[in-house]
Amino acid sequence: MNGNSMGAGAGRTSLNDATGLTATTGVAVLGTGAIAKVHVDAYRQFGKRCAIRSLCDVYPEKARALASEKGLDGATCHADYRQAIDSPEVDLVSICLPPSAHAETAIYALEAGKHVLLEKPMAPSLEECDAILAAAARSGARLSVVSQNRFQTTMFRLRHVLDSALAGRILHAAVNSYWWRGQSYYDLWWRGTWEKEGGGCTLNHAVHHVDLLLWMMGMPQSVTAHFANLNHDNSETEDFSTAVLSYRTGAIAQLTASLVHHGEEQEMIFQCEKARVSFPWKVSASAPLENGFPYKDSATEKLIQEAHDSQEPLPLEGHSGQIGNLLDAIQTGSPLLVDGAAGRNTLELIMGIYKAARSGSETIFPIQKDDPFYRSSTMLPLLPRFHQKTRSTDNFATSDISLGRKG
Repeated sequence: MNGNSMGAGAGRTSLNDATGLTATTGVAVLGTGAIAKVHVDAYRQFGKRCAIRSLCDVYPEKARALASEKGLDGATCHADYRQAIDSPEVDLVSICLPPSAHAETAIYALEAGKHVLLEKPMAPSLEECDAILAAAARSGARLSVVSQNRFQTTMFRLRHVLDSALAGRILHAAVNSYWWRGQSYYDLWWRGTWEKEGGGCTLNHAVHHVDLLLWMMGMPQSVTAHFANLNHDNSETEDFSTAVLSYRTGAIAQLTASLVHHGEEQEMIFQCEKARVSFPWKVSASAPLENGFPYKDSATEKLIQEAHDSQEPLPLEGHSGQIGNLLDAIQTGSPLLVDGAAGRNTLELIMGIYKAARSGSETIFPIQKDDPFYRSSTMLPLLPRFHQKTRSTDNFATSDISLGRKG
């Protein structure tokens, strides 16, 4: 594959369970909304390897409520992220803030010598991604961008099968990042605006599947795309997009992002020379009869299934798996499965989709620094406002969220 140089086997060696190492890493969590609870629960699986020392939210009562809910008696609560980061007890900062705040807080943390786990998307622009990467390079601190779906046994097995070449080279990939959100989803104050959220479903939901596609296939040569807002009248941004990616190998990939699909049936299907393999897992192989029509190639299916089943289940999955990988990197120097460069690549493909959809023409990669879609100041005026945002709330009473299909 042309994706991240760390294959499935290499990644597995850095995924320790919660009973592994014992060095304590102090953690600060910035932002205490729904996704922060996922981070807190994941960190708490690692016992003495880490401890949450600080919580921060512009609504400090939310930070105090989370500390009480999760029994974080030793954690201090702050309204100013600088105070949370500057604590001498803090070594690692989890950033669970709106995308517009990612660059400012990540750069501050990295320049303070703190490691960073940055929720997706990495930032709203490539310019900000590059500024974060530069800060990480100057500090030498570890930077990982959340891509929790890489840390699923199903995805490791699929990546291993594709790497094995048993199915042959990839000819066509179909990636359906199907989600569903009600009208009130965009009532939260920062959602549904290009300036604060950075984009719609392509950036904030399909980001998971964009990352996985890049991990499996690498960066495409070009993309064409279309986007629209089909059913969310309180959002400037898109709730649907579809893109066609072209690769130098001749392969084609189709990527659809949606917030209007009931059932949220996300899938990734790879049609290869010898077989079809997919998430959720399915293998099907055909061989030609004399007249070219297909018959079932049971022998190839058996080989591929054996390769799939040969990969042991990961000891920890999702955010817990990624946090375990990051703690390993901090405490032992082992490699990160998802680093800052991977986060930037994901954003570059998404920016390419936005550019192609807005221009109606093909976007060629890489996106150069003089391209209007490299920085927010030149990109934002070009993006359509599908609707005017007219409703806004500071918080929702419920914190239930869905993180996507696991298998």
